[in-house]
Amino acid sequence: MTLRHAHHLTAVRGPAEFRLTVTGAERLTSGLIDAVESVCARVEDAPGSPVVVLRLGMPRAAGETGRPPNAPAAIGLVSRWERSLRRLERAGAGVFAVAGGWCGGTALEALLSCDYRVAAPDLRLAPLAASGEPWPGMVVHRLTAQLGAARARRLALHDGWVSGPRALEAGLVDEISDDTARALASAIALARRLDGSPSAVRRRILLEATASSGFEEAFGIRPTAGARPPGLRPGPALP
Repeated sequence: MTLRHAHHLTAVRGPAEFRLTVTGAERLTSGLIDAVESVCARVEDAPGSPVVVLRLGMPRAAGETGRPPNAPAAIGLVSRWERSLRRLERAGAGVFAVAGGWCGGTALEALLSCDYRVAAPDLRLAPLAASGEPWPGMVVHRLTAQLGAARARRLALHDGWVSGPRALEAGLVDEISDDTARALASAIALARRLDGSPSAVRRRILLEATASSGFEEAFGIRPTAGARPPGLRPGPALP
């Protein structure tokens, strides 16, 4: 699997379960955006209680020796990417993530768009202060909306890796499991049992209640090209 084509959409599993893999190693491309849009379109046409599962991240060794390129994406692609994530956040389906290894870039943004997040023990989130793909303002916007300004500040200003346990404590993931398949199945089963009120409705209420500033304002914020030297290595992990 090459970095250029590091995402893929699988066929429907069962009547209403859709899976998409995003490693975070790929540059932002129309192909990746189309894959997210395809999931959303299938969810809209699916009967019953559809489920979306995102598999996120790449092996830690690969991520730490060859971090994704920080070259900014074209503004048109960034706008389409953010619209696709917003569409996913408003989809009429439960959106679950399984994240492991190195998780940054596009994978990190996708993680922050999910309802329930299962982490493997080896999870390490990329330095949030250095997450320049595809658009730094949106990572911080989602962090602040979900965690509050004080907790988001500590994470966003730290230039080191965020470990799995720290991500769990901060609320960036919901559980860490040695058996992610079993944990995912349990989370989906519980969501379906409790889903008297559709997931999309509850998610929209949360999104509207926690957003202190609009998407458009966050989208307009980005550091200058010289804000972070391109050769700067990440600092120590945040335990």
